[in-house]
Amino acid sequence: MSKTRRVRISNESLNSYGTRVLTAGMNVEQYNRNPVLLYMHERGQVIGYVRDLKVEGDEVTGELMFDEATELSRRCKKQWEFGSLKMVSVGIDVLELSEDPKYLLQGQTSPTISKSKLFEVSLVDIGANDDAIVLQKDGKRIEFSAWQSDRVERGKDGGVELPLLHSNNKNQKPKQMDQEKLALELGLPKDADEAAITAKLAKLKADGAEAETLRRERDTLCAARIETLVNAAIAEKKIGEDKKQQFLDLGKKIGADELKQTFDAMSPMMKLSHIVGGSGTPAAGSAEYKKLSDVPGDELVKLREQDPAQYRKLYKAEYGIECEI
Repeated sequence: MSKTRRVRISNESLNSYGTRVLTAGMNVEQYNRNPVLLYMHERGQVIGYVRDLKVEGDEVTGELMFDEATELSRRCKKQWEFGSLKMVSVGIDVLELSEDPKYLLQGQTSPTISKSKLFEVSLVDIGANDDAIVLQKDGKRIEFSAWQSDRVERGKDGGVELPLLHSNNKNQKPKQMDQEKLALELGLPKDADEAAITAKLAKLKADGAEAETLRRERDTLCAARIETLVNAAIAEKKIGEDKKQQFLDLGKKIGADELKQTFDAMSPMMKLSHIVGGSGTPAAGSAEYKKLSDVPGDELVKLREQDPAQYRKLYKAEYGIECEI
């Protein structure tokens, strides 16, 4: 009686060497042209072929057909039917590796093989896990099966290693390392559990919301005080109504306290009759100014912006202290 049955050839499970192969990135077109079935990944040990290869979901499946052309093929068929040989393994070329978190599983220590090309399928005795695999990268072979892992992992006999994840090592899980790093950044012990980390994050979020509320309230009060100072200066004829926005903007830059000091140092604008009578105040920047209160209100901002050195000099003359602009 025929023992032909569909077998899983590959899937996206994590193998014991810390990597996985994405089925969606596996190119099987070339293999379908020559679906060779080998024994133990050895060229020259052809024992049949794989019939009806299918890629469905995250699995690659097929049916093993033994040609019985050699004693090895006949023996493998008998052991396959009996169940003493029941592991299937793929040989793939590694085309692309990825450390994208969306492709990593808990416990993974090497990058995910995101793109590959299937070049052979083998019947094997012992694999690294449910799906032993053989990998090639840059023309060199990476063999993942229990009896050869130590030799190849050390890079001997021409073998190459898959790199470790940049943020990982073989003794720690990515999720564990991320949790330790986050705990330390939050000021917690590195072995803090998820509940402690979640509680700390919630507290920081609440504190941040409270701080933002206080900041908005402070800004609102400051803006109201600046507007009150500007309106008072207009009422006292220290500045004209047309300068209101200019002084509101100045208050935002220098703060309400310094704006108040500026207005306190200003005298009411002189009437036109005083200017015609020859008792007017000199223009901004004139050497005749002795202190800040001598500068007309509508010239004060211009003096501050265009001649900050003179502004500081007059400010010191008025208040006896240095002014920082």
